[in-house]
Amino acid sequence: MTTHPPLADLADRLARAQAATAARGIGALLVSPGPDLRYLTGYEAIPLERLTCLVVPAQGDPRIVVPFLERPAALASPVGGLGLEVVTWQETDDPYALVASLVPGSGVVAVDDHMWAEKVLRLRGAMPDTEQVLAGAVLRHLRMRKSPDEIDALRRAGAGIDRVHARVHEWLRPGRTEREVGRDIADAILAEGHVSVDFVIVGSGPNGASPHHEVSDRVIEPGEPVVVDIGGRMPDGYRSDETRTYSVGEPPADFRAYYDVLLAAQVAACAHVRPGVTAESVDAVAREVITAAGYGEYFIHRTGHGIGLESHEEPYIVSGNTETLEPGMAFSIEPGIYLPGRHGARIEDIVVCGQTAGERLNLRPRELVVL
Repeated sequence: MTTHPPLADLADRLARAQAATAARGIGALLVSPGPDLRYLTGYEAIPLERLTCLVVPAQGDPRIVVPFLERPAALASPVGGLGLEVVTWQETDDPYALVASLVPGSGVVAVDDHMWAEKVLRLRGAMPDTEQVLAGAVLRHLRMRKSPDEIDALRRAGAGIDRVHARVHEWLRPGRTEREVGRDIADAILAEGHVSVDFVIVGSGPNGASPHHEVSDRVIEPGEPVVVDIGGRMPDGYRSDETRTYSVGEPPADFRAYYDVLLAAQVAACAHVRPGVTAESVDAVAREVITAAGYGEYFIHRTGHGIGLESHEEPYIVSGNTETLEPGMAFSIEPGIYLPGRHGARIEDIVVCGQTAGERLNLRPRELVVL
């Protein structure tokens, strides 16, 4: 069952988005179905070829344009409680011209970052004299700083995925395929309160050296390390994401050596989190530990990504991101070491920047689990 934030919270988000739109000299914010629409209105609209578009002008009342057949669904969502005017269009109408008629005369509109290219281009055709910019410039600062209720939602998601990892020993054993293990894990994710499974990675042996391997029909062998990275979506839309690395029996000695390095890097990066440090400095802390131990070339991805209504969102914990961490920012810390053709390891927790330090939302042990 889908759940929503209180109407007062949604109204506040809309008001802050409108103020940010005006402050940037943008005439209107145009938001199609996706995480931005859900964040602002609580409406989890189905992405269709038919246009649904929230219009948030810099001045005046926000309105939402929907196909006539979608009007009941829109009104049944928090849109109805927010009192937004629902402007409908029939099958033979031009919804892009309708949206254009609702946009004030300013020469700039911001379209949400995930709007389909088809819709972006048709809106451009309906407003040929209007410049289009990305709405991320308006919305990113709102969505990056999670409210206490949002952090609680992420905390619940993290606890649910912790409980799944606590049961991995039931399924992960020699003689089973990655796909069989992954199927059991996916079932458990749903049983632990998630409404959908975003991903299940079970990377055994050499497949563990591919960070986004997912699953295959490869049979797990004794003594192999196995990377298990799993996550899903809760009824309120907030996501989980956690990686632990296991070994089905005693692993190779070289794996043991670099796993200890990886653990030290992940712990150091988590400890570095606090207000005022930059996102790239968290990446640097993890990378320095791994590089100093001689494994730098095998750490082949950023240290982390933001999380919320999307599995991957801002802020990104990567070199070059000089964004300063602030209380309420939530992101993964997941360094990895991957030896091509042999094996790999990753340790991932979701961390929230608090008032003075980081809070780890995944509480399973990070040490290597030998099954």
